[in-house]
Amino acid sequence: MVSTGASARRAPGAVEVRRLDRVIIRFAGDSGDGMHLTGDRFTSETASFGTDLSTLPNFPAEIRAPAGPLPGVSSFQLPFADHDILTPGDAPNVLGAMTPAALKANIGDLPRGAEIIVNTDEFTKRAMQKVGYDSSPLDDGSLGGYHLHPVPLTTLTVEALKDFDLSRKEAERSKNMFALGLLSWMYHRPTDGTERWLKTKFARKPDIAAANLAAFQAGWNFGETTEDFAVSYEVAPAVFPVGRYRNISGNLALSYGLIAASRQADLPLYLGSYPITPASDILHELSRHKNFGVRTFQAEDEIAGIGAALGAAFGGSLAVTTTSGPGVALKSETIGLAVSLELPLLIVDIQRGGPSTGLPTKTEQADLLQAMYGRNGEAPVPVVAPRTPADCFDAALEAARIALAYRTPVFLLSDGYLANGSEPWRIPDPDELPDLTVQFAQGPNHTLDDGTETFWPYKRDPQTLARPWALPGTPGLEHRIGGIEKQDGTGNISYDPANHDFMVRTRQAKIDGIDVPDIEVDDPDNARTLVLGWGSTYGPITAAVRRLRTAGESIAQAHLRHLNPFPHNLGTVLKAYDKVVVPEMNLGQLATLIRAKYLVDARSYNQVNGMPFKAQQLATALKEAIDD
Repeated sequence: MVSTGASARRAPGAVEVRRLDRVIIRFAGDSGDGMHLTGDRFTSETASFGTDLSTLPNFPAEIRAPAGPLPGVSSFQLPFADHDILTPGDAPNVLGAMTPAALKANIGDLPRGAEIIVNTDEFTKRAMQKVGYDSSPLDDGSLGGYHLHPVPLTTLTVEALKDFDLSRKEAERSKNMFALGLLSWMYHRPTDGTERWLKTKFARKPDIAAANLAAFQAGWNFGETTEDFAVSYEVAPAVFPVGRYRNISGNLALSYGLIAASRQADLPLYLGSYPITPASDILHELSRHKNFGVRTFQAEDEIAGIGAALGAAFGGSLAVTTTSGPGVALKSETIGLAVSLELPLLIVDIQRGGPSTGLPTKTEQADLLQAMYGRNGEAPVPVVAPRTPADCFDAALEAARIALAYRTPVFLLSDGYLANGSEPWRIPDPDELPDLTVQFAQGPNHTLDDGTETFWPYKRDPQTLARPWALPGTPGLEHRIGGIEKQDGTGNISYDPANHDFMVRTRQAKIDGIDVPDIEVDDPDNARTLVLGWGSTYGPITAAVRRLRTAGESIAQAHLRHLNPFPHNLGTVLKAYDKVVVPEMNLGQLATLIRAKYLVDARSYNQVNGMPFKAQQLATALKEAIDD
């Protein structure tokens, strides 16, 4: 492994300890091998140690993926460093491959000189033939450019558990804990947290807890005693701003953000949802928090889920519906109804590869135009996008602010990369959170010509153009709801052409007038080229920009959180640069909007392979744009 600033010292024993500033590890195996559990535990221990990290889980699409072939391979990549990192890394320094399929599926990503730890017990003739190996890669010299560590993980695990009353199959299930113990030794990760976690997880099955603990400790001891690992590695803690931190995934941060928003608004939180990958985690998490006034409803389909949520919004709740791209299509008519009724509603879209079912477990940014225009008629909706897993918390609060203040449905566009990835998150102090309290309508708000006081449900706030939010059952505030156009002010059904024109323009003006912060530009050298991103491209773009500046290039960077409306200064910013490059995980949707609105020749750089950009890939593309 090559790492800038690496130093070495000798441990008291025979093992050399090298200090590194950054390591990227990838765990890979069949879906039943527990690679994500292993990665999660390694991540938790790494986070508790204080090193910075960013994870990339990679799942097969099938719920029960087949064991053995390449499509069934599951992996978990984790970089950790003594400095701030922005992406899960371009290429792993270490690959832990539990099967021949895991090795073959991932070997192409490894740089020469990387470490490979393989479970030799799985390299049977039949298993290798399944993935097209004519001879064993462990013996034929094809891995000569790597540091290969052949370890009979299954055999060692079964041997470590021989005194337990377990079948061989049951014992073999703990091989991921053996691998975790070995890598924890290899990288000096703490072990107390994993030991406590195992005892808690299997508290009702103490024999299973003891077996997993034994396998974990056996892996650690194997690293300590075997001659195959002559070197172990240390990565020092990173320097973070002062605060209390925890490791958090995007979906968990988003869930906490929604709960925080409901508390800051002093409103009950209601989630109407139908399970869909990769959004289901939010439903699962929010269902655990009834003590915070959260109500979750798992509906029979997507349409029922958003219908229930819109009903909850009418009833005075902070209403949310969660889904992914195909579900947005099903919810579109009810979103249009929410636009017409002008009620606050959060539509959380965790984007995935499409169209149709597409790539359920892979990431994409291809729902932007659907969020902008995917409804009949003129139905404008604000759009907010987080940029990192931890930022999902703040984005949820911002989406709630807009929905409540302007009485409108709001799209929150996350994606599978953010949802499943994790990073350290500084837990905010409650005093840092925004005040989202809402004033409900209390009584009459309009005086008729004859002096009679009455309630007009569409009499608007002159600043926000928001209509009053009247709770059903409040005496004197009865008003009509439904999808037919309303008369301005009274809310009566209206077919008048002039009124419809006025209402359509007013709803658009309300969205256009939303108060969003100006976009900030990072441009220390008065560059001529600007790279503009949105959503989860923030990490790869920022890492690429850092590489270019280190190499002496001049380039500016800006990142959008608000995609509708755009920040008011965006046009001025774009026209200040000779070249604007927009990297997206789609075929150029933001670039299309930028060209149309600002008449700027924005250049697209796109990929739609279900994976996030790599930093070096973007750095190369941006260098070409600078030189063009």
